[in-house]
Amino acid sequence: MRTQKFFAMLSSTLLLAWGVAQAQTAANGGASGGIYSCTDSRGRIITADRPIADCIDREQRELNPSGTTRRTVEPTYTAREAAEREERARQAAILQARQVEERRRERALLVRYPNAAAHNRERAEALVQIDAVIQAAQKRLAELSDERKKIDEELEFYKSDISRAPGAVRRKLDDNVQSVSVQNRFIGEQEDEKRRVNSRFDDERIRLRQLWTTDAGGTAR
Repeated sequence: MRTQKFFAMLSSTLLLAWGVAQAQTAANGGASGGIYSCTDSRGRIITADRPIADCIDREQRELNPSGTTRRTVEPTYTAREAAEREERARQAAILQARQVEERRRERALLVRYPNAAAHNRERAEALVQIDAVIQAAQKRLAELSDERKKIDEELEFYKSDISRAPGAVRRKLDDNVQSVSVQNRFIGEQEDEKRRVNSRFDDERIRLRQLWTTDAGGTAR
């Protein structure tokens, strides 16, 4: 029984001592023996037993009693400063992501075109495909030209006043004119595509020359 009372009293004493220590820590602003140090705007090194008001806008170090750094205290920012800091970080992250993506594209470009011959070969293949489409359209234009000659023969009697020609013949004429316009427009679009393809390969070639030069497995030409 006495033993139980003794341990009960000992527990109460320890709890009381812990409570007093916590109260003292709170009264001292939460300090736990650390020393704060910073260099202010005038270049002075300041130390104190609590965060330093003159260095609120700059980094401070909390030191252990041995003088080693316990932690680094970041500056306190205004709402505007915090927003500007966040925006700078966001822009830096975007830039880094772009650089990573650019390096990825360069590696992919080198894998696809390890040398100038491979690049020239793919350009030629791309242009051959476009030329094949243009040739098919030109062939169709030739067919339409032959059709137009036949229609003009049918309209020979009505050339002074085509409105008097039979409706079926006039419809064939309209269809022919429209088809010729479509084919010419299509050929123009394919010529534009050829220019875009050549421009893309030209731009790639400029970049690839640099990559081939720095890549051990490539040869600049």
